[in-house]
Amino acid sequence: MLSGEGGRDEVMGSKSKHGGGVCPECGDETAYRYRPFCSKRCADLDLSRWLRGGYAISGGNADADDDGDEAEALELARRAQQRQGGDDDGGSRLH
Repeated sequence: MLSGEGGRDEVMGSKSKHGGGVCPECGDETAYRYRPFCSKRCADLDLSRWLRGGYAISGGNADADDDGDEAEALELARRAQQRQGGDDDGGSRLH
């Protein structure tokens, strides 16, 4: 624990019982109980946005299917097309 008189609030980076910061949702002073938010409502709004994918980071060329089944299926189809000599379209791939 950090030395000083602040106790848990000081360790957690907060200066007061209210939290000492600004709610990222509405701008009001944060409440210790709902940190970093000011209320359950603001915390729930943020959670809802998170659950709906509002904070998702795009993956660029990442495989759309996390387990790789889609990529594997495309690769098998490409190999089958090559075996059948179907590569006469300029080398285009299945999409």
